[in-house]
Amino acid sequence: MNRQSNIITALYCRLSRDDDVQGDSNSIANQKRLLSRYAKDYGLPNTKYFVDDGYTGTNFNLPGFTEMIEAIEDGYIGAVMVKDMSRLGRDYLQVGIYTDQFFPEHGVRFIAVNDGVDSAEGENEFAPFRNIMNEWYARDISRKIRSSQRLRGNAGVPLSLPPYGYVKSPDNPKYWIVDEEAAAVVRRIYQMCIDGYGIDKTAAIFEQEEILKPTEYWKLKGVRKPGRKPFSESPYHWSSNTVNKILTSREYMGDVVNFKTYSKSFKDKRRYENPEENHVIFEGVHEPIVDRQTWEMVQRIREGTKRRQPKKVEKNMFAGLLYCADCGRKLHFNVNHPHSELQYFNCSNYRGNRGTCNQTHYIRVDALEQVMLLEIRRLTAFLQDKEEDFVKLLMAKTLEVAERESARREEELRANLARCAELDGLFSKTYEDNASGKLSDERFMMLTKRYDDEQLILKKKISALRAEIDKDKKSRMNAASFLRLVRKYTDIQELTPLVLHEMVEKIVVHHAQGTGKNRTQQLDIHYNFIGVLDMPEVASLPSSVTIDTRQGVAVEYITRKAG
Repeated sequence: MNRQSNIITALYCRLSRDDDVQGDSNSIANQKRLLSRYAKDYGLPNTKYFVDDGYTGTNFNLPGFTEMIEAIEDGYIGAVMVKDMSRLGRDYLQVGIYTDQFFPEHGVRFIAVNDGVDSAEGENEFAPFRNIMNEWYARDISRKIRSSQRLRGNAGVPLSLPPYGYVKSPDNPKYWIVDEEAAAVVRRIYQMCIDGYGIDKTAAIFEQEEILKPTEYWKLKGVRKPGRKPFSESPYHWSSNTVNKILTSREYMGDVVNFKTYSKSFKDKRRYENPEENHVIFEGVHEPIVDRQTWEMVQRIREGTKRRQPKKVEKNMFAGLLYCADCGRKLHFNVNHPHSELQYFNCSNYRGNRGTCNQTHYIRVDALEQVMLLEIRRLTAFLQDKEEDFVKLLMAKTLEVAERESARREEELRANLARCAELDGLFSKTYEDNASGKLSDERFMMLTKRYDDEQLILKKKISALRAEIDKDKKSRMNAASFLRLVRKYTDIQELTPLVLHEMVEKIVVHHAQGTGKNRTQQLDIHYNFIGVLDMPEVASLPSSVTIDTRQGVAVEYITRKAG
């Protein structure tokens, strides 16, 4: 049997989510019935359906459409039939390329039933106009969708799919609930970061333990469509990018982050990264998988380890916590290679390393470990010996600034939110006026740009005000949080990365002063929640912490008093 006797009549059906508003008339089932009936009427043999259900008409990279085009190129299809021109697509230039060039070049007859188009009867003069109207329809739908998404996004409704660890609530699809099985993996990723594991190491461990990567997990649970490749050859291969994304997503502490990406045109289906200042963040919308303190701790850890680490040396737990007292830049971790046991930090901006800072601010890692362990023990001793005084000190420290600007900020926030809501209303009215013909396209574009610009400025102000108000509220709880931390480590025997990052926000390192027995170096320890804490009634550090340097120098480390 030759190929000619097997020539197929392709019955192409497409339905996008936007077509749902038109009821059943465009349903796939109705399209199939109509095309099957007309194929018989036209006497076209060997019919085969090619279907794209749930795909937009402005995109031609669709599974069913692609399969049909490949079959045409291989010479298996002699005719293509669609319900109307819009089913083929809503980009009049692309549709024109297929109907005027591709189909004729491959000897394919094209029929659009409801539009009366049949290439066997010659050119249809109205077909190009229908293509233009179909594209206008797609453009109009796209504009309506963007307007709707703008309103939903500014109201705190998540515009993206739930990330790994969450699923949509069956009672309210706009709300995310925790998927405990995946959430356990997310929590482990955060804990491994705190414990000093890099993203590559974490990914390798998960692959070794055969933990399904997120895409494969979703397929297994039926959460997401498998797509064109339903089975992966490496279902346990976690990429470092996946681990990194989980570690940096605010959603895991309960926030909704909208407008992270945008499209440049309804014809361009690619998504582009939106600058962070254009993100709209709503805090505490859904149940967190990791608490805010843990998330922020992980960001500090990762910020401190972005630069290239010394070869064959594990990440040091102080990385990212040490700052130069003179220039404010971070201190970098180094290893003395002839003496690999000697690890130290110095200013990344030191002039001797082609920077601008005049001093090295050199400090040994073993000295830091001793000082911090002694300081934490001082805190716990103060709490145990004079708990009432300790609590009073914390309350005075955390409330000294908390009430100063709170009322003014909240009033300003209310005014900005009201104006933002007013702009949403103006935008909707402007769109309605444009759609009804009361407002020209030129005037519409000018007004919407003005509203967009003003709203962008307001959103930045609102985000900043919310952050400050949240900071004010947190300051009232900071004393209790820090008190819990100190109690937690009452019997501390060893300084670990977890202890250090839970307790300390940063350490400001001054350059050492003096020589010999008079050599001193000041450290300003900023604790999480409270900053620098002065404990005047508690014995300070021993007179010196002696480090066995090659010169046998004894260095006294002085912690700064709050003031």
